[in-house]
Amino acid sequence: MNKVAEVAGYLWQKGWAERNGGNITVNITEYVDDEIRQMPAISEPKQIGAVLPHLKGCYFFCKGTQKRMRDLARWPMENGSVIRICDDCASYVIIADQAGLVADFGSGSHLTVHNTLIAEGAQKKATVHTHPIELIALSHNKKFMEKDVATNLLWSMIPETKAFCPRGLGMIPYQLPSSVELADATIKELADYDVVMWEKHGIFAVDRDVMAAFDQIDVLNKSALIYIAAKNMGFEPDGMSQEQMKEMSVAFNLPK
Repeated sequence: MNKVAEVAGYLWQKGWAERNGGNITVNITEYVDDEIRQMPAISEPKQIGAVLPHLKGCYFFCKGTQKRMRDLARWPMENGSVIRICDDCASYVIIADQAGLVADFGSGSHLTVHNTLIAEGAQKKATVHTHPIELIALSHNKKFMEKDVATNLLWSMIPETKAFCPRGLGMIPYQLPSSVELADATIKELADYDVVMWEKHGIFAVDRDVMAAFDQIDVLNKSALIYIAAKNMGFEPDGMSQEQMKEMSVAFNLPK
């Protein structure tokens, strides 16, 4: 809860979480003991919108729908819920703390991703969706929506981006927010990337915990800021060469 609250605060402070924008969903099943498993539901079953067989018996912390990140940062259990996936794998119940909340996971898209992560044996427990200004700005240029154009640009701005986001940034053409089509496209893109851009909308990241997911978004947006700063100064930044980036990949055993 402390990590979720901390990251929610960062998202708000950076201007990436206007009003109720963005959401966070964390698989907390590994922290659930027998006492928590015996906790009764405090809500009626709520439909996820999909059947997700790998989530049976899992527990998640989710930001509440229409809740603000700035409030989640201060009062996580008043603006989020602990949920248990029901045996039908198509619904959930809230077990703490606010019975009236509806978990905010984009019409099931976050949970659909978690279902896929478990099916693949991935150790990634957290999903973060937010609205980084500079990265979204890049997505308004069709050139940057082409495969790996933005990735190579962002990697080339500063060595840390290649080091800390070695799989780069996947690009998803505009889809209706919270749609099944967007969820399906996200799952497909996450096969090759840990962070994906939803064109003209925002970023979706997965990682081992919520802080690590935030870190990947942070380093990518820092590179976007460097690029935009150079353009504002009146020149096209040189960036690191392909040879320099290959040298980094070899030196630090990064994916090529």
